[in-house]
Amino acid sequence: MKSAVQFRIAAIEAAQWNALTDGSNPFVRHAWLQALEDTGCVGPGTGWDPCFITLQDERGLAAAAPAFLKQHSYGEFVFDFSWAQAYARAGLGYYPKLLIAAPFTPATGPRLLTRADLPRAATVRALLAAISDFVTDRGLSSAHVLFPDESTLGELEAGQWLPRRDCQFHWTSRGYGSFDDFLETFTADKRKKAKRERRRVAEQGIRFETRRGFELTPRELGRAYDLHRDTFLRHGHEPYLTRAFFAAVARDPDSGLVVTLALRGGEIVATAICFAGADTLYGRYWGSAEEFHSLHFETCYHQGIEYCIQQGLTRFEPGTQGEHKISRGFEPTLTWSAHYIADPRFRSAIADYLRREARNVDEYAEAARRHVPYKELPALTAPSAELPLPVE
Repeated sequence: MKSAVQFRIAAIEAAQWNALTDGSNPFVRHAWLQALEDTGCVGPGTGWDPCFITLQDERGLAAAAPAFLKQHSYGEFVFDFSWAQAYARAGLGYYPKLLIAAPFTPATGPRLLTRADLPRAATVRALLAAISDFVTDRGLSSAHVLFPDESTLGELEAGQWLPRRDCQFHWTSRGYGSFDDFLETFTADKRKKAKRERRRVAEQGIRFETRRGFELTPRELGRAYDLHRDTFLRHGHEPYLTRAFFAAVARDPDSGLVVTLALRGGEIVATAICFAGADTLYGRYWGSAEEFHSLHFETCYHQGIEYCIQQGLTRFEPGTQGEHKISRGFEPTLTWSAHYIADPRFRSAIADYLRREARNVDEYAEAARRHVPYKELPALTAPSAELPLPVE
């Protein structure tokens, strides 16, 4: 196989790229990546420069990684600012670095894409070799794979990449037929609180409609965008995804865009913007015109769970952070990244840091598990193998 780097997704035929995936995850689809480029979310001036690492054989595209040269660490949700500072103190440059990820999306999914007719293990090894060659040839400090799925994480660990764990809060369906069935698994006190929370929202005259992106009118989509943008502005910066991007994915019936609208007197007063894959709902953004009691919890969490039950989705990943999600039925779940550090000195230091950090993450996740509202405590996702010893 021959390796190559493509600096625009448009240089890769959509059908060949999509043939490397099973279509279950919206964030690695060719159209999603194309929309990011076409609307200026990634590319010149953003610090996200596309550089897709690919392998070619006689049939065409054999494997690929959605990769970006990063000039900063924003929009990643896996924090390595302290690593960059350590490089700077040593008089070395941490940026640019190579990032393999779904931009601006802290959701688990495929990251090393291979064609189904090829032997997976050998093809992944060849793709990882192409990635390390790119790092060496460009003189980069490192490469990072963010939020890989479980099988990919194992492949990266086997390749001596350093795994890093974090904790999010995810909802898992256990065959519920309705939201009330779901609440029946809560303790009596927690069930009463959840019902009271939902009742308070209804008593304020708020009702909900959940639509796929292509079902939204331009006015509804524009209102949802403005509300989510206001949330970003309150935190001091513009949103990562542009108005034009949302218009593009809303036109695409396969994008998975799902928008919950909170309506009061016919006016949209809040919104939750999600994306749906084959079996998972991914919560992404929220916005509200004013403060209403419990509206955030209902719009972002209860409505999303109800949508999953109605649509037969088995998981709901509502994003990062938030112990407040626990009382709404979200369970602590370990998420992962993996890191290739070129300099053996920094590799050894970072490996030691990750070992210590992992113990803290595991303790935090276990403590959080004991506060879930269920009558029976669910098991915590098992951690992967121990971190490999640094390669000297």
